Amino acid sequence: MKLQTDLPLNYLARCAKGDTQNPKLLLLLHGYGSNEQDLFSFADELPQDFFVISVQAPLALPFGGYAWYEINFTDAQKFNDVLQAKEAVEKIKNFIAAAVKKFELNPEKIWLCGFSQGAILSNALALTSPENIEKVIMLSGYTAQDIIGEVAKKDFSKLDYFISHGTEDTVIPIDWARKTPQLLRSLNIEHRYEEYPSGHGLAPQNFYDLLAWIQERK
Repeated sequence: MKLQTDLPLNYLARCAKGDTQNPKLLLLLHGYGSNEQDLFSFADELPQDFFVISVQAPLALPFGGYAWYEINFTDAQKFNDVLQAKEAVEKIKNFIAAAVKKFELNPEKIWLCGFSQGAILSNALALTSPENIEKVIMLSGYTAQDIIGEVAKKDFSKLDYFISHGTEDTVIPIDWARKTPQLLRSLNIEHRYEEYPSGHGLAPQNFYDLLAWIQERK
């Protein structure tokens, strides 16, 4: 499938099938060093009434692949480039607005699905601008407090999360991931949290559980 370049970020798209009017958007956000083809590889497994878009992150990395923001692997205290990450959240928000307008999507039923860095930003967008976000899927991510800041009191009543993480993940430790459901409970946000005996990836059972969760809520 050809990469599309007519919106603020490059992307791949799978149109909703049938007579769906103003379909829901399911936005796929890949991780650090990957690309838009990664999560889009399972687009055909997703419900046909979704309009699925997989976005290419804006930063090209020298070793190949793309990133939403730079990561400093040598300094745990300055792990994320916070300024770039906050800019990425705004870019994603602007992309969603442009995609909703171009494809006549339902502006109040936006689903986010991110892996790793994409999960971090999906969560950041939902907690800082929850107005139009309905569902959030966090795969192998965590809550980056330095990006989000103190969570303001907002209307989170529409939000519903699916969070999954591998207990053997050596990229993002499981202890980091476990803090997200704690935060969501404190905010009374509906969520499901699952752990799998896997590393930094999407194990088969994880994928099956995710698809079942989507089908139950679509």
